[in-house]
Amino acid sequence: MIIIGEKINGAIPSTAKAIAKKDADFIRNLARTQTAAGVDFIDVCASVENNVELETMKWLIDIVQEVTDTPIAVDSPNVHTCIAAMKFCQKPGLFNSVSMEGDKVDLGFAAIADTDWECVALLNSDKGIPKTAKDRLGVFADIMVKAKEYGIASSRLHIDPLVEMLCTSEEGIAMVTDVIREIKKQSPTIHVTGAISNISFNLPARKSVNMGFTVMAMTAGMDSGILDPTDRDLMGIIYATEALMGEDDYCGEYIRSYRQGIHGAVKK
Repeated sequence: MIIIGEKINGAIPSTAKAIAKKDADFIRNLARTQTAAGVDFIDVCASVENNVELETMKWLIDIVQEVTDTPIAVDSPNVHTCIAAMKFCQKPGLFNSVSMEGDKVDLGFAAIADTDWECVALLNSDKGIPKTAKDRLGVFADIMVKAKEYGIASSRLHIDPLVEMLCTSEEGIAMVTDVIREIKKQSPTIHVTGAISNISFNLPARKSVNMGFTVMAMTAGMDSGILDPTDRDLMGIIYATEALMGEDDYCGEYIRSYRQGIHGAVKK
């Protein structure tokens, strides 16, 4: 499972407060704790007004890179911000994100084509979020045509099937897991990602829903996730599920991560 740490995001109230106050120590601590939890990328999303977004992104990225060399995921709904923020990063990271909405996929793919950057691609288009698995897979097909056009290997792509709120669904997550399975069937080397906590918005005891979703999504083929890596229970579920799926020989990674204190009871 590729872990993308979600906590440096201005949409989170505590992080938004730190950004507004320019509390660099708060941001450094988020970077350190996520790195200690073993993340593969640290997502950086300013979630501020457009006129100060790029300046804020640079401030955040610079602070993160003061304390860790973990690759950055530059994250904004504005593809131009992501492109501009790439130059602040000391090493290739994750471009989050593109879609078939407008010219986002062309701009984003052109920016990363001749680099080692990876990219999150959302399965939405000018028509919005597709309501059926067939339509989402149609967007996926369009994205793969663009990837071939720009010479981007499938192994560099993290496809987001669009994880929506469970409380607004009449059929649970069957459609999302169907999409995940078909994507992995068509392109086994591609990654499938998603914002894990989206599933539990507006529900009580959200962590229980997040963990249940994670198991179901991983068994369907999800191998990348934007999540809170400091949630020890969720991290434990991820390592346990990998072992149960036969992807962790003799439970070596599960045991190693437990000994490192990534999951399990806090050692006193």
